[in-house]
Amino acid sequence: MNRTATVHRATKETTVDVTLDLDGTGASQITTGIGFFDHMLEAFARHALLDLTVTTTGDISVDGHHTVEDTAIAIGTAIDEALGDRTGVARFGSAAVPLDEALARCVIDLSGRGAAWCTGEPDGMAWGRIGGEGVPYATAMTNHVMSSLATNAKMTLHMTVLAGRDPHHIVEAQFKALARALRAAIAPDPRVAGVPSTKGAL
Repeated sequence: MNRTATVHRATKETTVDVTLDLDGTGASQITTGIGFFDHMLEAFARHALLDLTVTTTGDISVDGHHTVEDTAIAIGTAIDEALGDRTGVARFGSAAVPLDEALARCVIDLSGRGAAWCTGEPDGMAWGRIGGEGVPYATAMTNHVMSSLATNAKMTLHMTVLAGRDPHHIVEAQFKALARALRAAIAPDPRVAGVPSTKGAL
């Protein structure tokens, strides 16, 4: 089964092109114009074992909000398309990932119903900025990434920050927890015949 997708998304604010292979090796080519976000998507691909190519051109002269959110929408859409009818997948996945003092837990259900619940971030994450040269990554956008990705991938996502002080560590733990949970959920389960639901559809 070929679990790949190509998505093109264009608005007045951004143009996003995504190619994705759910059964990849973690290879990635990411260009969004926001260095730290590129780094997070590279880590996401690596730990989810997705092959992921992302090229985003956005209105980063305004700020990074539209670029980050629209990229997450396109990646979520690609995940949904690549999953097809979700036959034979494990469906559920969870992971707790530390990065030094930070600890994040993500739980995923490929339910066909897209929504995200994100809790536990320190108050400072609402206004933090991460990045060197160029456009910084707003730490408040991590919730937007989770919500946009989950909604468009049609999956239920719970992200909980259990510990953390350094914003870089917290965000990276979240992206890696997302990756590991998704890797488990999309994995083919040879014991599953058809769609893993008593309803017969996801």
